[in-house]
Amino acid sequence: MNDSIKVFVQTCEVCQQTKTEHVNVPGLLEPLPVPKTLWTIICMDFVEGLSVSNKKDVIMVIIDKFSKYGHFLALSHPFSALQVAHVYMDNIYKLHGLPESIISNRDKIFTSNVWQQLFRLSDTQLLMSSSYHPQTDGRQSI
Repeated sequence: MNDSIKVFVQTCEVCQQTKTEHVNVPGLLEPLPVPKTLWTIICMDFVEGLSVSNKKDVIMVIIDKFSKYGHFLALSHPFSALQVAHVYMDNIYKLHGLPESIISNRDKIFTSNVWQQLFRLSDTQLLMSSSYHPQTDGRQSI
């Protein structure tokens, strides 16, 4: 009987198109930590596809998750992870220091070796948000 069932399933077109998922059942969502003071958790992202103004066409957005205060820095495309790190250090670090955590999407800039080394050396944690879910960045109430 077991062999006849295997043969039937292997020859049935509908059975071959219907596959069960072999993944774990997703658990509960884990919310991002709530900051207790200013500039301990920040959100970083880029606004791209803008028209060129003074040779700049990208805005790097840095938002403090506690106060919702933001910095908006102009960049020109293409830019590297090292250039973004220099812009951050020149404009944000001098005012607020390094945060405990940075929330960002999975942009290639933030997952590059330069940023990974910066995070490791500064003991800063990178928290990744999922794509197309800006609510994880804490930006839904801006």
